[in-house]
Amino acid sequence: MANAGTKNRPLSPHLQIWKWGPHMFVSILHRVTGDGMAFAGLAVLLWWLGALAGGPASYATFAWAMTTPIGYLVLVGISWAFFSHMASGIRHFFLDVGAGFELQANRLWSILCPVLGVVLTAAFWALLLLR
Repeated sequence: MANAGTKNRPLSPHLQIWKWGPHMFVSILHRVTGDGMAFAGLAVLLWWLGALAGGPASYATFAWAMTTPIGYLVLVGISWAFFSHMASGIRHFFLDVGAGFELQANRLWSILCPVLGVVLTAAFWALLLLR
């Protein structure tokens, strides 16, 4: 008896029905970068704090690991996640106050968010490495 009414219910929209756009990509990227910072960033932060508390030998091991190519890749990835998440968060802030819902403005800022993340990451690392 309970299944009699469920056959005629409409299906809720899913990813095969929605048309993909840059706003959907930025929304998913915002979640991914937030999770990436939470897991990888927290791991590196805790390792750094443990190395500080462990003394000079522990800190030297941490410093060595973070200056290897894999260490730089992890640090650049965390900083890219930070800047991308920040740009997307600022976009979401403006959407929350009611601005930027026009199609062209929403599309423009959705495309600019990942680009700003890459540009700010490159500028940050250029500032660090070229000083």
